[in-house]
Amino acid sequence: MLVVYLLLSIALIIGLINYLRLHPFLALFMVAIFFGLAAGMDYQIILQTINDGFGGTLGKIGLVIIFGVIIGAFLENTGGAYALAEAVLKVVGKKRVPTAMGILGYFVSIPVFADSGFILLSPLNKSLSKKAGISLAGSAIALAMGLTIAHNLVPPTPGPIAAAGILNADLGLVLALAIPISMVALIMALLFATKFAARTYIDPNPEISQESIDLRMKTAPSAFKASLPIVIPIILIMVNSRLRLIPLQEIASWQSFLMFLGEPVIALVIGMFLAFALPKKMNRELISTDGWVGKALKDSANILLITGAGGVFGKMLQNSGIAEVMGDALSDLNLSFFLPFLIASAIKLAQGSSTVALITAASIVFPMMGSLGFVTEMDKALLVISIGAGSMVVSHANDSFFWVVTQMSGMNIGKGYKLHSLGTLVIGLTSIISVLIISLFVN
Repeated sequence: MLVVYLLLSIALIIGLINYLRLHPFLALFMVAIFFGLAAGMDYQIILQTINDGFGGTLGKIGLVIIFGVIIGAFLENTGGAYALAEAVLKVVGKKRVPTAMGILGYFVSIPVFADSGFILLSPLNKSLSKKAGISLAGSAIALAMGLTIAHNLVPPTPGPIAAAGILNADLGLVLALAIPISMVALIMALLFATKFAARTYIDPNPEISQESIDLRMKTAPSAFKASLPIVIPIILIMVNSRLRLIPLQEIASWQSFLMFLGEPVIALVIGMFLAFALPKKMNRELISTDGWVGKALKDSANILLITGAGGVFGKMLQNSGIAEVMGDALSDLNLSFFLPFLIASAIKLAQGSSTVALITAASIVFPMMGSLGFVTEMDKALLVISIGAGSMVVSHANDSFFWVVTQMSGMNIGKGYKLHSLGTLVIGLTSIISVLIISLFVN
């Protein structure tokens, strides 16, 4: 029955938002409580889940969103984002903005979580799309898909590393297979973004006219200076990711300090201060309640509330035990590498988190590896990638990344399901097909 309640909950979310015009925050929150009651969860557990889901989600990415939006506000209002966009367009050309964003998202997501990567790159994406005169939909989906692919398939992102550890897979072999498979998925993602998503028009910045952009460009900082609030945080986070591979007892004090600077929240704070250096003349009005900072905080509130409510919904599903139910139901099937893909997909669909899906699916499959015939090092590596492919399918309302992408790109929930959710299905299926083809030649 839990699966029925899940499908009913998804239908309710879509209906409440699209047809009753209810605010997504209220729709997600109310449906989360409905699911908890329908699933027969204890009242105290429901209350605890609400607190854990909202607080846990915002605890992870709340401050990152806030500082990211402030950086975006300064990049936009100083003309820095458009100066940066002009420099990028000279290299990639106006027709290749989605391709450029997809590739950029892919590489950024290896050391940086997808949520953080999208928030960091969103101002650049909007300005590039605006300058190129194209729909934001194509470039936003390309960016989101690029981030998703690397996040779920390519070590040293946490999910694939954790799955490889659980399954005792050789990490080097996982990486060697993940790179070509992820590249095929990226090509499909770019085709999906340019040929399908780009047909849906979304104004990159409807509040900003071309005249306003031209005016800002007269006093805009250089492209190099404008890039620092984005590039420096990314570099710091990358350094943090690399240092985390060193055993704790071997880390020197200066390395520990670099790790501190590379924590996403601290890195974004540094990026924010670098953004403060962008105006020709910095004054207190810009950072006041009524200035750029005040407006950015108001803009971020909506994103925070919706993302937090999505976290409540995802946590409610997680605590209901639906992931285990769906995993156990599928584990009786013998479908080679398609089986771990389906288990991971079911868990992702049920509770929203790709990392949780990766780890949970790996834990379910591990005891069955021998009976399923996954015994060689190649089998184990392909198994990790199969689970990673499944953990991309399907990002929807219970996934915080779904709300980050839709809210920061001006998509309603209908467009979110049509473009983002369908996109994750495309890249997930592409990845598992690649795994199945490779398995035919190596076994």
